[in-house]
Amino acid sequence: MLVSELKPWPEVLSYLDGEQSIFLVGCNGCAEACQTGGETQALEMKQRLLEEGKTVTGYSIIDFICDKALVKLKLMAHEEEVMAADSLIVMSCGIGVQATSAVIDKIVHPACNTINLGGVQGKWRGSERCRECGDCLLDLTGGICPLTACTKGLINGPCGGAKNGKCEFEPDIRDCGWHLIYERLKRLGRLDKMSTIVSPKDWSKMQPPRHLRPTIMWALEHEEEKKEVAAK
Repeated sequence: MLVSELKPWPEVLSYLDGEQSIFLVGCNGCAEACQTGGETQALEMKQRLLEEGKTVTGYSIIDFICDKALVKLKLMAHEEEVMAADSLIVMSCGIGVQATSAVIDKIVHPACNTINLGGVQGKWRGSERCRECGDCLLDLTGGICPLTACTKGLINGPCGGAKNGKCEFEPDIRDCGWHLIYERLKRLGRLDKMSTIVSPKDWSKMQPPRHLRPTIMWALEHEEEKKEVAAK
């Protein structure tokens, strides 16, 4: 399971400058369990956007948004609503944002940050990976994570070793992550996003948060311990 939390509302709203129509995508898997991307949260997001004068063309809650094939099939049923939107807001972990970006030629904004709980939380079949950094950058990079697509985890552009769109580390099999980001943003007509200088990452956000470690989100036995204490 990947644990996510909603980004601050002003940050989400800042992504939408110059955009009027939004399509919402949620997840019935991990995000629903975290109460960040189920139908209830999607409807709350819709209401907040309407109060800001935005238009919500529709929404879709996908069972497992980390599965690109499933995302594509689900969004096909909402093709007119998706195409009528200036962009999509995805309420899920970073994998869901990347999977959605991979199958739709629209700018996709993350509504959540993915929290690191230590260890391996889940597996997925696609090439998308999430570092669980606690401060998602996918809005600026066309839905391609620079921390995982780039072997050096660079957040402000490529290194000097990339050549012909390939990574210097494994040029025979690996594309340069920032080349992929550039090509995605170019196709979407949003190369302006590459002019944003990202501040150095606060790596302390990759530590498991104290407020989650005593809860069921960290380990099932914590919930059992709380029940035992309450029964005494």
